[in-house]
Amino acid sequence: MPDPFKEKREKSGAKPMSQLEIDAELMREKTARLRALRLAQEAANGGAAKKPVRSSGPASKTKKVRKSGEKGPSLSDWLANEQNQGRRG
Repeated sequence: MPDPFKEKREKSGAKPMSQLEIDAELMREKTARLRALRLAQEAANGGAAKKPVRSSGPASKTKKVRKSGEKGPSLSDWLANEQNQGRRG
C-alpha cells in the first residue's frame, strides 16, 4: 500500500525528519509565538508587570553549629519536631 504522506513530502521537497525533530521544531515555534505575545502585552501595559524573582531554594536555613560540650534536643523533642514538620508518618 503506497504511503500518501511520503508522496506528499517528496512532492514538496521536504527532507525527512524524525518525530523528535518535528516536536522540537513545533516547540520552538510555539515558544517564539508566546514570547512575542508576552512582549506585546508587556509593551501595551507599559512594562508595569515585574519579572518574578526566583529564589535559589528554600529560605535561608542555616544550621546551628554546636560546640562540643552542648547537647542536642532530647529524642522525644526531636521526634515531635520531625512530625510537626511533616517528615514522619
